[in-house]
Amino acid sequence: MATRTSYSPGTFSWVDLQTSDPEAAKTFYGPLFGWELEEMPTDQEGVSYSMARLGGEYCSAIAPLPPGAPMPPHWNSYVTVESADATAARARELGGSTPMDPFDVMEAGRMAVIADPTGGVVLAWEPRQHPGAGRVNDPGCFTWNELGTTDQDAASTFYGALFGWTYEDHPMGPSGTYRTIQNGDRPNGGIRLLTEQETAAGVPPNWLVYFTTEDVDGSATKVGELGGAVLAPPMQLPMGSRIAVVADPQGAAFALFEGEVQD
Repeated sequence: MATRTSYSPGTFSWVDLQTSDPEAAKTFYGPLFGWELEEMPTDQEGVSYSMARLGGEYCSAIAPLPPGAPMPPHWNSYVTVESADATAARARELGGSTPMDPFDVMEAGRMAVIADPTGGVVLAWEPRQHPGAGRVNDPGCFTWNELGTTDQDAASTFYGALFGWTYEDHPMGPSGTYRTIQNGDRPNGGIRLLTEQETAAGVPPNWLVYFTTEDVDGSATKVGELGGAVLAPPMQLPMGSRIAVVADPQGAAFALFEGEVQD
């Protein structure tokens, strides 16, 4: 995979983990994906942002949850935009919310936290020195971002107006319709309805990050060996790929993907 140096607006370009135990997370994800972790200073004293490298390129990061944060450990999905401020304002016009005002991330860029009308949270990224992941889709890198929501149509309408996304629907039998996000002429993630079981268990609308692996069964087994949990065991999808949904030892959920990826 060639090094990525830029992303067009509306493209998922970065992912990071916010966790209650960054050191434990590093000992989990490093061996699982082969990441080399580099500590980067932040504008908060005593707090670092751990950037993960593969093949010499940044691919994701690990950060501590803010003290007293009400949310559990989770993975964040970032979408490149031309203006974080304009995107935040537009999100509010469309019925979403911005839990905090847009802010600068040192010299790296400017970001906005956006909650859609169904409760899913995504981060808008206006790049400056940091364009996003230098490596995607390869093993150990993120390859897909998927919203699980209680209202597929409301979420699709919101994000389509916010980011310019269009969609293709794929019937999935009893589980309903899987909606593929298109950004221009490229697939850019998906939107699905949360299952009845997820809703009954109190799972809120959320963006799930998929990481590529060459062996989803072996990676799922390694998740357990490293202290994580398998939430949905490896399964075959109609298009031939295989996936599993897992969680790290602190409870942050993510997915594993084995199959053909984009160039």
